[in-house]
Parts: sequence; structure tokens; C-alpha cells
Amino acid sequence: MRIHPTITTRVLSLFLATAWSFAVSLTVQASEQKPAATVAPVKSVAVASGAVEDTLPMCLTRIPQGATPGQRLIAEQSCQRDASARASMQNVPGR
Repeated sequence: MRIHPTITTRVLSLFLATAWSFAVSLTVQASEQKPAATVAPVKSVAVASGAVEDTLPMCLTRIPQGATPGQRLIAEQSCQRDASARASMQNVPGR
């Protein structure tokens, strides 16, 4: 069974157009991502993660520099959550 050359040409053109639009959309998405915020290193003090003495800047410095943007986002949100929990515990009267 033979395929008509016009059909072959149209299918190939459609495939190439789809591949090109996919490549362009990936390029646009990559260029729209904001760069990761860098955190200035703070002198490390031996404070356990989640301890009462732990602070938000100290928690942020424990995030590895090689972390992916997703890992960094989760770590930053965890640090902020822990900081707000510590603040609410410190505001309890009678402590």
C-alpha cells in the first residue's frame, strides 16, 4: 500500500510545526523563571534545627547552595513556618 506524497508532506509539516511550537514554549517558560535569591552566609552557630534559639536567618543559611528551586522554596517555607511557630510560643504569657 502506497501513501500519497501530499499526505506524507502534510503529516511531516504538522509534526515539525508541533515540535517547533513545543520548543518555543519551553524556551519562553525557561526565560520567565526568576533567579533564585541568594542568602548571605551568617557565622554558623551550633544550634539544632527547630530549637528555641534558632532564628529565621540561621535556618535560611542551612539551605544547601546546590538545592533546586523547588527544594529551596520548600525549605524557605519550612523556615518561615518554624519562625512563626516560635514567635507564637514566645508570646505566651507566663513563660
